[in-house]
Amino acid sequence: MDWRVFAREMASMARDLLAQDSVGATLEHITRAATQHVAGCDAAGILLLHGKRVETLAPTHDLVVESDGLQELLAEGPCFDAARTSTGERVFRIADFTAEQPRWPAYAARARDLGVGSMMGFLLYTEEEDLGALNLYAHRPGSFGDDSETAGWLLASHAAVAFSSARSQAQMEQAMATRHAIGEAMGILMGSHRLSEEQAFDVLRRYSQEKNIKLREVARQVCEEGRLT
Repeated sequence: MDWRVFAREMASMARDLLAQDSVGATLEHITRAATQHVAGCDAAGILLLHGKRVETLAPTHDLVVESDGLQELLAEGPCFDAARTSTGERVFRIADFTAEQPRWPAYAARARDLGVGSMMGFLLYTEEEDLGALNLYAHRPGSFGDDSETAGWLLASHAAVAFSSARSQAQMEQAMATRHAIGEAMGILMGSHRLSEEQAFDVLRRYSQEKNIKLREVARQVCEEGRLT
């Protein structure tokens, strides 16, 4: 591994990550970079864990989706563990899936049938939050060495910051859009029913609570239909 070249690639990638216009585009850039810059990597994806439900983001190959689905089904597997911070592990590497894997016996046996030869995974985290796991796959056993692990860890560190930033930006944009929609809906109610600003907001809030519908959805309905149904 020529680390000078790799450092330049990471610097370029960091700039590219921050230039992406959505969370999805950021994650796709991350997983594509893994297949391009980590020696031995044939496929990559990001796994999020919601309780025991697995969500696969930006997979570069069907193998990633199949592997994540298998781990969800069996409730075991290395990616499953990497996304769960209670284990305390932030990096894993499985050199050879043809060897016995006592920690994940059910998953390992079926992963071999999917064509998994070796794997690595990295918890994506910042000081404020855990974001999931970046998982790298190789068809051939023994594909990932120490240099691959170091490169993957560096990539994951950049990826975590970019992912967190992109998600925060998306959440802020959604909040602003929601606030705008609520303001527009309040204006419609104020004009059609001669309500004060406080009364119009209270109508939206009570409708949201009574119907168990999110406030932004209530606002959207008023904006589209001009009234509450």
